[in-house]
Amino acid sequence: MIETEDLTRRYGDTVVVDGVSLSLPERAFVSVIGANGAGKSSFLSMVSRLLPMSAGRAFVDGLDVSATPGDVLARRLGILRQEHGVTARVTIRDLVAFGRYPHSKGRLTAADRAHIADALAFLDLEPLADRFLDEVSGGQRQRAYIAMVLAQDTDCILLDEPLNNLDMRHAASMMGLLRRAVDERGRTIVAVLHDINFASCYSDRIVAMRDGKVVAMGPPEEIVTPQVMRAVYGIDVEVVTVKGYRTVFFYR
Repeated sequence: MIETEDLTRRYGDTVVVDGVSLSLPERAFVSVIGANGAGKSSFLSMVSRLLPMSAGRAFVDGLDVSATPGDVLARRLGILRQEHGVTARVTIRDLVAFGRYPHSKGRLTAADRAHIADALAFLDLEPLADRFLDEVSGGQRQRAYIAMVLAQDTDCILLDEPLNNLDMRHAASMMGLLRRAVDERGRTIVAVLHDINFASCYSDRIVAMRDGKVVAMGPPEEIVTPQVMRAVYGIDVEVVTVKGYRTVFFYR
């Protein structure tokens, strides 16, 4: 479980995350939505200790994020940032193996290799495992990064814009895989998403942010409404239920 108490981040006099207190459900897909600058990525970065907190506390499975040793936290919490930071020419298999570092410290065991093989299979990357990252498509690279995080074998996974640079087909495929990770493997996934309709279709809970604060949190049927969309984005939309899912339409 991920919990925060009065989580705050300031840059000088500018507050980008303003006293966020949340308790996110376990074994669920949670989407974090909001306009650019709403504080979504900063919130995730503080929970994962990639960004220092100005105030407040965050807990993962009861562990205080600020006080827990890094290797212990890395066995409970995986994160994929917008900027992946891998620039070396590595194969997909080697990239996925990086996810085992908190467990193996670079010395892969048979158990580590089994996790790597499982992640490759789950993301349908086995035929590409020995290809270099710069030899595959953007969608395939993104699946490889997700496989790396899954190989880390943590209960909680934070994803900052996992659909970045994916077309509609690949985005839908990615969301389906992440949904399976929750349903079939009991993962807790918290993802920053910009596509409200994907958030509506695949999420158990949606956290809606604006100006560093949580405007609303709840199941999609409570969040994907004209009233909440107006409060979050400042625009008027039409919401229509299609095949049981609430869908947002915007007209000029």
